[in-house]
Amino acid sequence: LSENYDEKKSLDTILQEIIKENCPDVIESEGKIGIERIHRTPSERNPKIKTPRNIVAKFQNYQIKEKILQAAKKKPFKYRGATIRITQDLAASTLKERRAWNMIFRKAQELEMQPRINYPAKLSIFFQGRRWTFNETNEFHLFLKKKPELNKKFDLQA
Repeated sequence: LSENYDEKKSLDTILQEIIKENCPDVIESEGKIGIERIHRTPSERNPKIKTPRNIVAKFQNYQIKEKILQAAKKKPFKYRGATIRITQDLAASTLKERRAWNMIFRKAQELEMQPRINYPAKLSIFFQGRRWTFNETNEFHLFLKKKPELNKKFDLQA
């Protein structure tokens, strides 16, 4: 959402509209979602990059937040024709752990193994008719050593 998307409206109002438009079944009986606080993230360190800052919202009700996140996973949210990405705000350490899976995740996608990064930072893949889940990359590398046919396809440096 650009910095000056609709300066006449508060971020709270804009978020209410996004939710109403994309998952109306989540709206509570009084027609509003309880938002404890909402703000933009601080400015990025690199002023040359002109991407808008993220918006962070804290909902009063955990179940409502989960319903919104589930709806956002099923279909992209739109606001006045623009696609809006809604994700859970994760700690920097969690994001770092998730990034550790990037190369493995991409290769698993190429091999059509239906990879997923589960909360907080677990990789799950579909292989030989079942779903396998790994908590750390070294666990996955040990798994590859036991599966030579898969190890050849991944060709990752452990």
